[in-house]
Amino acid sequence: MTDRPNGLEAEFDPLEEMGPIDYMVVEFPRDHPTGKNLPYLVDLVDRGIIRILDLVFVKREFDGSVSVLGLVDEDADGEWNLAIFEGASSGLLGQDDLDEAGKVLEPGRAAALLVYENRWAAPLAVALRRDGAQLVAGGRIPVQALLAALDATEPGTATETGTAAASTATA
Repeated sequence: MTDRPNGLEAEFDPLEEMGPIDYMVVEFPRDHPTGKNLPYLVDLVDRGIIRILDLVFVKREFDGSVSVLGLVDEDADGEWNLAIFEGASSGLLGQDDLDEAGKVLEPGRAAALLVYENRWAAPLAVALRRDGAQLVAGGRIPVQALLAALDATEPGTATETGTAAASTATA
């Protein structure tokens, strides 16, 4: 038995209590991140929505190799101070993961490789696992694909007009 934060005594297995784990590779429009958007990531952590398991900044060199970027502002220009994330490493990511992430980057570009727990979904995930359920498939729909699909359903769009014309021609 373990003391739980809420004071209740219960068996506690950290893996059983976890929410779904996701990863993302976010490419930056330059050769290094500016750090300007990272307060949003800190906010998600502070509000308990996600928990960062790993965060690594990588760069794909022009020769195709992948290098790991430091988390501090190397040129002291006031930008790119990511030291708050130093030590955000569970050990899940290896060099092969960094190389794989680097393959999707444009040469000369940098990216953040983020592995995180969806803490907001933990209660549902725990309940499902305790009932014997398991996640057997998952995925993401890119916002651009969703917007394109919604545009295609608008009256008068090229897709719908072409469909209507084809239906009329066969009728």
